[in-house]
Amino acid sequence: MAEVIVELKGVNIFQGTSLILENVNIIVNKGEFLYLVGKTGTGKSSLLKTLYGDLLLKEGEGQVVGFDLRAMNWKKVPYLRRNLGVVFQDFQLLTDRDVNQNLKFVLKATGWKDEQLMNEKIADVLDKVGLKSKGFKMPFEMSGGEQQRVDIARALLNSPKLILADEPTGNLDPETADEIMQLLFQISRDYGTTVMMATHDYRVVNKFSARMLRTERGKVFDNATISIE
Repeated sequence: MAEVIVELKGVNIFQGTSLILENVNIIVNKGEFLYLVGKTGTGKSSLLKTLYGDLLLKEGEGQVVGFDLRAMNWKKVPYLRRNLGVVFQDFQLLTDRDVNQNLKFVLKATGWKDEQLMNEKIADVLDKVGLKSKGFKMPFEMSGGEQQRVDIARALLNSPKLILADEPTGNLDPETADEIMQLLFQISRDYGTTVMMATHDYRVVNKFSARMLRTERGKVFDNATISIE
């Protein structure tokens, strides 16, 4: 039986007092790749924020990588996030330090202490994203595609069961975007990592087909019942 990585039942998602998404029911299994699509302002980001603990769940039942979202509080959020990888559109790399130092900063922040183990882990994730020899480069010396690969390497540091990617191809040209998509699919396939990717890039969605969730009119539709315009 497949391991459930995300399960939401009867979930209502709020921003402040505004109801953004109503009666959300989702099950996502280990190793699955799925898109989260929908027009701006329809709740994609709110859904992702709920999954990584930025918005606390007030109504309905939810669990992510074994954590109960209803029992979540600000003290527990860091423990949830250690089991997740988050990939951003704008990379969010520290510009004053090289790639290795960027990755070491994250490891230290999540409780790693042993210098040799940290160095081995950094070498491992850079190898996985095809940047084995680029650890000593500064972010400004790298292309957009390379910086996005560093961002994905950072997301892999704590061997997450789930990667949440928010518009990871949004600032990239089509060729580089395709390379990043191939990398994300490869990570999902080779390591059994679940990947949920929010995107506006319908070219990518059409080229790399996968299950799709769509936010529309305050609801989340599974792709069995929705098509791309």
